Amino acid sequence: MSKKAGSTLRIHYLQHVPFEGPAGIATWAHRQGHTLLGCRLDRGQPLPSLADFDWLVIMGGPMSVHDQSVYPWLADEEKLIERAIKARKRVLGVCLGAQLLADVLGARVYRNRHKEIGWFPVRLTQPATSSNLFADFPGSFTAFHWHGETFEIPPGALHLARNEACKNQAFEFGGTVLGVQFHLEVTPRVVRALIQNCRTDIDSGRYQQPPDQMLACRKEFGIIGRLLYRMLDRLAVPGSSRPAE
Repeated sequence: MSKKAGSTLRIHYLQHVPFEGPAGIATWAHRQGHTLLGCRLDRGQPLPSLADFDWLVIMGGPMSVHDQSVYPWLADEEKLIERAIKARKRVLGVCLGAQLLADVLGARVYRNRHKEIGWFPVRLTQPATSSNLFADFPGSFTAFHWHGETFEIPPGALHLARNEACKNQAFEFGGTVLGVQFHLEVTPRVVRALIQNCRTDIDSGRYQQPPDQMLACRKEFGIIGRLLYRMLDRLAVPGSSRPAE
């Protein structure tokens, strides 16, 4: 059953690596009085049952959705995601999480033409005007990125955002599912951890920034934090977004 506006939500996040946790999502959940529990898939922790949560959050990670032979728990994770979508649970996927959502919904996940690492602008699309999730967002905003793969927009989903480096940055499906390729949840600590653990991803690509430049963007962390809270507030309210036509 959907929660009424203002009621407590049981949020469960799926984490794939030690350095990509819920960060700003956790801060928002605690401030709103929601219950937040997590599952560390890289540590072999068991997945939750559908009865355990109202909202499923799927975090990022350096692996691919196609790496099931290396990370066999990805297959079980996708089965849970599929059941959650069919049960009309709230589902939010970030970066790898968005790619897993796209894969479950029948869309292709593939290597993007460009790696995108650092702070780059994102533009809302015209269909985003049909989604209340981004209704009061600026038409263009700067977000943090760290990805080499991307996804096609799933059949029946709304294409919400794009930029020069990656044409598909966000989608909404069925009024309850949101996938975002970019990161609004990161903090300086998370970015430092990404740099420490994934530095070899950085090369001389057109859409990449050196580590010192990423960390120097102090103002941007505050801006994306406010946008994150706005997006989560919208997603938390039943009926705040519209099913795709």
